[in-house]
Amino acid sequence: MSVKPVRQPGPDHPITIEANPATVSVTAAGTRIAETRRALTLREAGHAPVHYVPLEDVAEGVLERSAHTSYCPYKGDATYYSIPAAGEAGENAVWEYRRPYPAVAEIEGHVAFYRDRVQVSERRG
Repeated sequence: MSVKPVRQPGPDHPITIEANPATVSVTAAGTRIAETRRALTLREAGHAPVHYVPLEDVAEGVLERSAHTSYCPYKGDATYYSIPAAGEAGENAVWEYRRPYPAVAEIEGHVAFYRDRVQVSERRG
């Protein structure tokens, strides 16, 4: 069994997490997936910002847990969900770090969405 590398964010690979003051809405195939005023925005070196939405703000019954997994040395093991209403585009379109590493512990209980598979909008005010 190989040991997974664990890395800490720092000057060479910064990661910041902040509360998003906007209302964040997520839709797929015309179905509202989530809407929240409690999203977190994670910014990571070399990547576009990602909104993490509290899982409890996701509409009930729209996600289906998938067998797909991935690993990030900065965040930990990710599990995935599919959005059946979105068809093929919805497969593994949502991920969650159920036990994120301490440096990103704030995203626990939140899910993120691939922006090329869903529509994410922000409404201020």
